[in-house]
Amino acid sequence: MAYDQELADRLRAELSGDPRVTERAMFGGLAFLVDGAMVVAVAGGDGLMVRCDPARTADLVAGEGVERMVMRGRELDGWLLVAPGVLDDDAALRHWVGIGQHATRSLQDR
Repeated sequence: MAYDQELADRLRAELSGDPRVTERAMFGGLAFLVDGAMVVAVAGGDGLMVRCDPARTADLVAGEGVERMVMRGRELDGWLLVAPGVLDDDAALRHWVGIGQHATRSLQDR
């Protein structure tokens, strides 16, 4: 399934100020990585995959349109799927990208 090109373009614009950002086709979508670690990915038709602090997963999925990422039938702590409708405005997109960036920085600081 093709991913949302408009969402990919919005992410590209949001992350354009960071020269460490790269893009890679993954999971049927397009992932945005910082120094090789995935921050967010445009999921194939499903919205936005977001890396998060695993300890915050339960709190973050309490919001409408946000759920745990499921892969091979298993819910993953530390990964969220944010529905397209939640990402309608730039402030909302910036919020979720910030969560992904914070989680990725935490991993890289270890």
